[in-house]
Amino acid sequence: MRAAVIYEHGDRDRTIVEESFPDPVAQPGWVVLKVHATSLNFHDIFTRRGMPGITIPMPVIIGSDISGEIHEIGPGVEGWAIGDRVLVDPLPCAGTEWKFIGEQFHGGRAEYCAAHADQLIHLPDSVSYEDAACLPLAYATAYRMLLTRGQLKAGEKVLILGASGGVGTCCVLLAKEEGAEVIACASSPEKAERLKAIGADHVIDYKQVNFREAVHELVGKPRVTGSGGVDLAVNYTGGKTWKDTLRCIRLGGRMVTCGATAGFEEEVDVRYVWTFEHSIIGSDGWKRGELCALLDMVADGRLKPIIDRVLPLDEIHEAERLLEDREVFGKVVVTP
Repeated sequence: MRAAVIYEHGDRDRTIVEESFPDPVAQPGWVVLKVHATSLNFHDIFTRRGMPGITIPMPVIIGSDISGEIHEIGPGVEGWAIGDRVLVDPLPCAGTEWKFIGEQFHGGRAEYCAAHADQLIHLPDSVSYEDAACLPLAYATAYRMLLTRGQLKAGEKVLILGASGGVGTCCVLLAKEEGAEVIACASSPEKAERLKAIGADHVIDYKQVNFREAVHELVGKPRVTGSGGVDLAVNYTGGKTWKDTLRCIRLGGRMVTCGATAGFEEEVDVRYVWTFEHSIIGSDGWKRGELCALLDMVADGRLKPIIDRVLPLDEIHEAERLLEDREVFGKVVVTP
């Protein structure tokens, strides 16, 4: 089968598109999928580069967000048939020995891939393979962070940093669906316009202005009397932005994070945390019910994933470059 394979950590040139990589086999409890789409995440970039403390077996086919149809069924698998349309929930399970697909065993950047039957979710005919492949890592993470952990409610004001990526654009869509007022941060006028087009009420170009000062102009400086500030701030960028983010949050407000794409070492003026009784909330991954809730939203038309572009497997280097150079608005999808 054709597959994009890495044999060692490094730059994009370490990803090699091969024409005759061995096909997967359906072991007991497993199925083999004909892959129709896989979307890219920064997790893929980190896997290719190498992550401290995590051993990646080589060679490996990266790609954790996978949609396709069942091509082969292994012994002991019940309730599924050849040709069924499915979305893979990448979360490790007992059947995968708690290993992560596309990281510790082969993933979706190939014509075929193996998945454990417990990872499969029925894909409605009304949901395209490309839209489905956007959902697990970025969208389900956004759902849990914003709604389950952040508890965003209608009428609240939410500040979203890093709003133009996969997680960020989903946060904008979900916040507007929930009835919140959205302040989105972007790094260019072009991205700002696109964020407005998908529903952001206010957009701050943080390359041109200080985002903390811009937020204060929009909603007022937080006061201990209770006026000013946002109810919820979404910050998964890190990179020394926590200090200013916390100074945008109202009395009794909260900040939620699921990562630190620009760096995990932060500075916090804790006086503001206790004085304004802030809650700092962590969010890690997603649960199956949250992913299914997103799939239902796409199926009934309440949510349309934002796809920057769809590229063939041969252009995997360009797909990764778009992420690494932060030229993406939404998701990049690859089709084998």
